[in-house]
Amino acid sequence: MQTGTISVQTENIFPIIKKYLYSDQEIFLRELVSNAVDATQKLKTLSRLGEAQGELGDLTIEVKLDAEAKTLTISDKGIGMTQEEVEKYITQIAFSSAKEFAEKYEGKDADNIIGHFGLGFFSAFMVANKVEINTLSHKEGAEAVRWTSDGTTEYTIEASDKAERGTDIILHIEEDANEYLREARIEELLNKYCRFLPVDIQFGTRTEYVPVEKDEATIEDAEIVEDDAEATANTDEAAAETTETEEPKEPETKAIEVPKIINSTHPIWKKKPADLTDEDYKNFYRALYPMGEEPLFWIHLNVDYPFNLTGVLFFPKIKANIEVRKDRIHLYCNQVFVTDHVEEIVPDFLMLLHGVIDSPDIPLNVSRSYLQSDPEVKKINKYITRKVGDKLDEMFRKERENFEEKWESIGVLVKYGMVTDEKFYDKAKKFCLLTNTEGKLATFDEYQEKVKALQTDKNNKVIVLYTNDKENQHSYIEAAKSEGYDVLEFDQLLDPHFIGNLEQKLTDVQFKRVDADPLHKLIEKEGENVSVLTEDQEKSLTELFKGQIGDDKVMVNVEPLSSSENPVVITKPEFMRRMKDMSNLGGQSMYGDMPEFFNVIVNANHPVVAKILESEGEKQTEAAKQLYDLALLQQGMLKGADLTNFVNRSVNLMG
Repeated sequence: MQTGTISVQTENIFPIIKKYLYSDQEIFLRELVSNAVDATQKLKTLSRLGEAQGELGDLTIEVKLDAEAKTLTISDKGIGMTQEEVEKYITQIAFSSAKEFAEKYEGKDADNIIGHFGLGFFSAFMVANKVEINTLSHKEGAEAVRWTSDGTTEYTIEASDKAERGTDIILHIEEDANEYLREARIEELLNKYCRFLPVDIQFGTRTEYVPVEKDEATIEDAEIVEDDAEATANTDEAAAETTETEEPKEPETKAIEVPKIINSTHPIWKKKPADLTDEDYKNFYRALYPMGEEPLFWIHLNVDYPFNLTGVLFFPKIKANIEVRKDRIHLYCNQVFVTDHVEEIVPDFLMLLHGVIDSPDIPLNVSRSYLQSDPEVKKINKYITRKVGDKLDEMFRKERENFEEKWESIGVLVKYGMVTDEKFYDKAKKFCLLTNTEGKLATFDEYQEKVKALQTDKNNKVIVLYTNDKENQHSYIEAAKSEGYDVLEFDQLLDPHFIGNLEQKLTDVQFKRVDADPLHKLIEKEGENVSVLTEDQEKSLTELFKGQIGDDKVMVNVEPLSSSENPVVITKPEFMRRMKDMSNLGGQSMYGDMPEFFNVIVNANHPVVAKILESEGEKQTEAAKQLYDLALLQQGMLKGADLTNFVNRSVNLMG
């Protein structure tokens, strides 16, 4: 037996590793299985190069749990280690054998090697109070060795009786990590981190039913029928029975235990799109998101310059209220799950997508859990944005009908991207669609061309009318349509930001909510309506309505609107409307709790207003109050006692 000391600078290295090396304790299993995969991939590479002799045989990695002995073992049949290699790669922390191998065999399948840092093995000490390595190198004449450490800087290394090539890592699980002695917990972690690793990984067995071979079937002894009178008498009856059709017998089966392989070694993102069907993509999506609806479509990513990246991004059905979950895109490194927090790699608006990204070129810190700020990450971010933009542009040009059918879901993502990403805006403005109240779709250019004849104001701006509540603003929409105007629907939480963004970019366009002002103010033309009232009559009306409102802060104006417009109109500043709409997106209440700020316009040209002037006394004031309450009701501003009084007054007027 030989003893030695791990070459580190401090006696406290293991407490530091346990506490700070990895963000999650559970990552130890990912690291150890990844090391086993590396050992296997190295052996395959050496075999192809003729540097490893003999048959490779079964290369399945096995994870074994012994709850009674409190051990967890990860066994591979890979390259193995000599005593010299154990001392080099294990006793010298951060000396990565994977990195050394990749440098030596650069360009010869070395890209399949996962490890980078040489620290993955020591993650075992986060959950174990003793770790053993039992290993036999593939090299001819090599002798097996066993390395043991209890988590201090002391270790032992001795000869072993291991007869098969490869390495066993045996973890003696400590008391406060007993969760890793539960089969369900280990299977959960293997499914999370290792489900797409490129080497078969076995954990336990499963029952399979197979046909029984003939020589295994139990042959029942035939009954010997005595040759007596009774047997002879029954001969005819027996013969008749044999002519009846007998039910075919079910083939005999037996239950056997077979290895349970927990991973798929060739996920679809590693295959060529030409070799895959739509059903392949859909099945993969169902496997990733069992409870999700079927995706709308997908993008297969595959680039090898200036960085390596593969993956598949799916477009799910997106709800209008933008439920952004930032854990739906999974990042892999050489098929090892790294994280589902990919904010640095994927632009914020593309967090609405689902899927997988795999890249060995994404710079990771030692725990592989957080991405470092790096130029490569920015390049990948831009590439993904461009690929999504290209896909949407192609769909719009080649399959516009299909594109429009999916717009309700696509539109949320496109608008979000245009608001948050300048480059995406430049591409998306060609295929972003606007929807009017009749459900008709058009691009910006198409829509501007459609409405500019009627909806260009005296300042030569195209006025785009919109509604954010088609039901409650129905009368305003109908009034606009009666004048030949078109009204767009912007009823999603993101739309106030989207509108503001468009107005900054489209200098010859202005957006106005259809209920913000009387129509002639929304789209101001040369020349104005002429009032049919005298100056004294207008003054009288102003005083009358001010008396009914009873609030000096509310401005009352008598203006010559079209006779088709309402007799009394409530107006609110457009900027105040948008501020309140925007506050709803983030659940803020700063603007939502502010007192209503509005003005009142009395339509001088409406016949009902003329009748009010002809009335006097209580009848006149009651009519003015009724018209004012009607205007409030239309804006959803009539509540409480005022609403009750309005209803009672309406009943009395009917009487």
